[in-house]
Parts: sequence; C-alpha cells; structure tokens
Amino acid sequence: MQFSSVESTSTAESFMLIDGDWTPARTDEWIDVESPATRQPVGRVPRGNVADIDRAVQAAATAFRSWRGEAPAVRGLALLRIADDIEADSERIARLLASETGNAIRRQARPEVASAAALFRYFGGVAGEAKGETVPLGHGLLNYTVREPLGVVGGIIPWNAPVQLASVKIAMALITGNTLVLKAAEDAPLAVLEIARICSRHLPPGVLNVVTGYGVEAGAALLAHPGVDKLSFTGSTEVGKIVMRAAADRILPVSLELGGKSPVIVFPDADEDAVAAGVVDGMRFTRQGQSCTAGSRLLVHASIFDSFLDRVVEAVSRLRMGDPLDERSDLGTVVNQTQYNRVRSYIDDGLTCGATPLIGGLPAEAGPGDGLYVPPTVFRGVEPSWRVVREEIFGPVLVAIPWHDEAEALRMANDTHYGLAAYVWSHDIGRALRTAHAIDAGWVQVNRGLGQLPGMSYGGIKQSGLGREFSLEGALDSFTHRKTITVDTHATPMARG
Repeated sequence: MQFSSVESTSTAESFMLIDGDWTPARTDEWIDVESPATRQPVGRVPRGNVADIDRAVQAAATAFRSWRGEAPAVRGLALLRIADDIEADSERIARLLASETGNAIRRQARPEVASAAALFRYFGGVAGEAKGETVPLGHGLLNYTVREPLGVVGGIIPWNAPVQLASVKIAMALITGNTLVLKAAEDAPLAVLEIARICSRHLPPGVLNVVTGYGVEAGAALLAHPGVDKLSFTGSTEVGKIVMRAAADRILPVSLELGGKSPVIVFPDADEDAVAAGVVDGMRFTRQGQSCTAGSRLLVHASIFDSFLDRVVEAVSRLRMGDPLDERSDLGTVVNQTQYNRVRSYIDDGLTCGATPLIGGLPAEAGPGDGLYVPPTVFRGVEPSWRVVREEIFGPVLVAIPWHDEAEALRMANDTHYGLAAYVWSHDIGRALRTAHAIDAGWVQVNRGLGQLPGMSYGGIKQSGLGREFSLEGALDSFTHRKTITVDTHATPMARG
C-alpha cells in the first residue's frame, strides 16, 4: 500500500436554501464541517431545527400549487440546464466534495459529480414520459389513468455519495411535479449546497429547499412535519426503520435505500486478474468501502481460492492511499472519527475471532490531528456466523470464504437479512444468469463491478429497502400516484334544475 501526502484546503461558509433565499438558521447556530484528511474545518453550515424545517415545508407546499401544473417539457428543460451548469462547474464542486468526504478526487469525487450531471440530463430527457393508460372495460365506457405528483417530498441523504444521491432525489421528485425539502448530511453538506445553488438558478422559489443540521434535530423535524406528503431516505437500515415508523404514523408513501452486505460469487473459470480487479471495484475500495453496494462477502470456489485471493491482494496492494486532493491517490479517508472507530472495532473483532489478514489489518488509533486513513483489509479464515461476515461494516474490509458447489454458494449468498446488490463472475453465461436469478437481491451484476447508471431501476429487497431509484420507472412508482377516471359515454346529462 502506497501513501500520498496531504494537501491544504480552504474553508467555505454556506447557507440553507429556503423559498429561493440563502438563509442561516433561525437560531444563528452553526455546524463546522471538518476535512477527515487534515482534521481542519473546510466550512460551516447552519444548524437547522424545527422552525427552519417548517419554513422549508411551507415554501415547498406553496410552490407545489404551480409547479405541479408546469408542462413536463418546462420541468425537463430546467433539469437539462442544471446538468449543463454542473458540468461547467464540476472541478470546483469535485474538490469541495473530496475535501469534506475524504473521497479521492480522481477515483471518486470527479466521477460522482459527472454522475450528478448525467442524472439530471437523463431525467430531464424523459420528462414527457409520465403517461397514463387506457383500459378497455366495455362498450360505452372510457377508462383511463393519469399520473399525479404526491406533493411535498421530504428527502434525507447520507454522507458517502452526497452529490449523486442528492441529484437523484432532486431530479426524480421535481420531474414528476413534486416539490422537495432535502436534508443534507451534517458531515458532507457543502457540495450538495453547491448543487442546490445551481438548481436555484433554474427553478421557481420553493420548488427545491435544502436544509442542514443534525439528524436528531432537522432530520427528525422533517420526518414528523404534517405538511410532508412523501418520505425518501437513503442511509442505514437502523435509521430506515425510524423513517418507516414515521411514515406509518401518517400512512405516507415511503422509499428507502438502505444497507447491504453484498455477496460476490466467483466460479472456477474466473481465476483471472481482470476478475480480481472487478472484485476490487465492486468492493468500492476507492470509496474506502463506504458504499451500501460494496461487494464485501467474497465467495470463491475452493479449487481457485488461494490463487484468486493472491490476485485480489496484488490488485489491492497497487492502490495508493493518501490525500483526497492528490491526483495520485486511489483512496482517501473514512468520513469521521465515529466511522473510523467503527471500522477499527470490526477489524479488531475479526482478528480476535481468528481471521487472517492477507493485507491491511488494524490501523493505529487516530489522534486529533491525524487523517482518518484505514488501509484496505482482506480477511480469510472467517466463519459465516462472525460479525465481520454478517454485519455491514461500511469500511474497506473484504472477507473471503471458499465454497464447493453452487447450492452452497447460493445458500451463503442468501443467508443475510440484506438484499441490495450482488456480483457473479463466470465465463459460462448460462450458469452466471442462473445464479443471478437465484440470488435474493434487488440488483445483480454479472461480470461487472462498477456503479449505478441512469436508466436502471436500482433498489433493494428485504432489509435493504423499498422502492427504486435512478430510472423513469422508479420515479413514477415512488413519486406519483395513479388516478383512475371512468366515463360512461352513454350517460344522459343531468337536467338543469
């Protein structure tokens, strides 16, 4: 593992976007945003609370009255212009994103900003496709459906890919005629607010509102606000359950994109360097493993177990860990001290149970001035019942387990309460597809380890979530309701009295 030196960053101050205005919190309290690489502030944002959320929801409700009636082409054109402006300002946003998240600018921050532009462009392009259907019920009856927006959407996003996740929620909610109050993560709000700044140039006031603050204050207030008509959350399964309970109290539609412990099945014909590189990509090592789709359970056929792990370790050893703003870095830091301690505890637990680290292992404790660097770790000699195998670590820790027949591999792959993503590697496409169909997951990739693309319906099953994102189908299912209208064409008009 190589290391790149740390580069200094500048600080930035941002406000919340409420009703078209950039505003501090009503209390004038602030939250410092710290670089996890330098442990120095890179900016600060308002500490929003109940009063600020109420202002934002009321603004969104007012804006909804007119926004829902805008022609789809008008809404689509706004999103296309937003995409153009994101591309024009992409480098500045990417540097800010790398500074606050710790994600390497070359491998993660720039591609994430590019994906944000692509998402706005995709949804802008399909704006006119929110179509209903006609249903033949019989002679003399006209029966048709229309898609209608839900109203004010309350959205909450995490810190691991904040620009991408903010963009997909903004685009999906707005293109279907809803308005949005989006709560950014307190650890990584700065780049999201820059996306909001671009959006505000092309949207009427109140259509998009972006608030900042702590989850227990601003987030909880958004979940409980009676003016919110729909909840959309991306984050941990534990918090997702809280969101679902809040939705249940008011019978609100809810979409949840939650955690994962994704299996990677490697068949004996896939003992190749290219496959090992794909496994490293799928593990999201270049995001420090901080991804719900990370392929963190590597299930390899016993006949190639040793040789394939050698290939994986060699691929990991070529990654350069260092300053997120250094062009040479392949991976940077975990996002904060809490996450750093969490990952260390899982690595320590694995070692205590008897796991063998092929690379990485327990990092030294980080002091107040140290960057939060966790070297990628690959474990073998683990048991399926161990915490390091069963629980989502959200860090750069890959566990490898051998298998002897397909039934055993599938049994281990599906032995989890998660069901978000999975990966299958084999030259036998029939066997690979048979396996993909048998895995319990919302998204299975065959011979590919990269991320989501606009147009694919992405989401989980079991405790990995509800609903789909990244696609037109997901937007219609999650952000509109279907109204049915039935007309008796033979009916006699009522006499005027």
